[in-house]
Amino acid sequence: MDKVNKIFVKDSALVPLVAIVLGLLLGAVVMLLGGYNPITAYISLVSKVFGSPYNMGETIREITPLIFTGLSVAFAFRTGLFNIGAEGQFMIGATGAAFIGIKLDLPWFIHAPLAVIVGAVLGGLWGGIAGYLKAKRGVNEVITTIMLNWIALFLSNYMVNTFLLQPGQQRSYMIHDSASLSVGWLSELFGNARMHWGTLIALLGAVVFYIVLWKMKQGYELRSVGYNPNAAQYAGMNVKRNIVKAMVIGGVFAGLAGVVETLGVFHYQVIAAASPGYGFDGVAVALLGGNHPVGVVLAAVLFGMLTYGSAGMSFGADVPPEIIRVVIASVIFFVASHGIVRWVLKPFLARRKKEEVA
Repeated sequence: MDKVNKIFVKDSALVPLVAIVLGLLLGAVVMLLGGYNPITAYISLVSKVFGSPYNMGETIREITPLIFTGLSVAFAFRTGLFNIGAEGQFMIGATGAAFIGIKLDLPWFIHAPLAVIVGAVLGGLWGGIAGYLKAKRGVNEVITTIMLNWIALFLSNYMVNTFLLQPGQQRSYMIHDSASLSVGWLSELFGNARMHWGTLIALLGAVVFYIVLWKMKQGYELRSVGYNPNAAQYAGMNVKRNIVKAMVIGGVFAGLAGVVETLGVFHYQVIAAASPGYGFDGVAVALLGGNHPVGVVLAAVLFGMLTYGSAGMSFGADVPPEIIRVVIASVIFFVASHGIVRWVLKPFLARRKKEEVA
């Protein structure tokens, strides 16, 4: 039985890896059909990511918000919910952090933590709206979170335009230095890349994700409600409260993504015509990461490298940046299509199982 379990674990680990390879191969085929050299393109991508300390630092910067939004979506998935609203929670968190960072002038050891906490709490409350509607009114959270994304976009624009706008600009005033999450010495180490404390917070968030869901009583209840709400209710668990709680926690993760982008990268907030896209990418990161915190971090690394490296494909191989979205979409397709991946793996796994069981 132990041998069979080990085979199952290896099988589960192989599926996303093979999905990535198949996605890259399909992307190569698309490039060939478009008249581009995929080998040159992928070499240019890798060179862009690892070509200099600055590019490595900027890649880490690109990865950081994807970890947060991936954790946000994965947490909801683990509790039986579909949080498609990480995009809106991201924007609300960013707006809250910007408001505190601009309007208040406090010592750094109070100002920065306060801005982070306010942004995270507002992101959580925004996610909690969808949780409340699901728990109390039975409204599907997919519908409400998508609608709340648009409300968050226009509400954030209104807040910036009304209270934070710098005259003559389409953005807010700069946040005070005391609210910044930038790390000067680390930025210098990486060629003045926009490095910030948010990366460390994101990794700590993955640890908190694991502890809450698998090491705490509350996490057991949340997962139980996700697996079977009727059985959880029969066991005396408050299903409605746990639904709201799960969406609030997911919103906190997504809100933190917006917080670190505002306080650590740009130091201001713009009046946006469209949402930034990190929340929707978080869905793909969560799927590829198997809704596990370690998997989410690794998937965010992959997506961040592909996203930032797409500029290298454009300059080094004359490949349009949109091609990288085809590669990412291909990876998502194969991750979601477990049957196709397992069919590709079937001959190898069948031979491996015979050897291991014997």
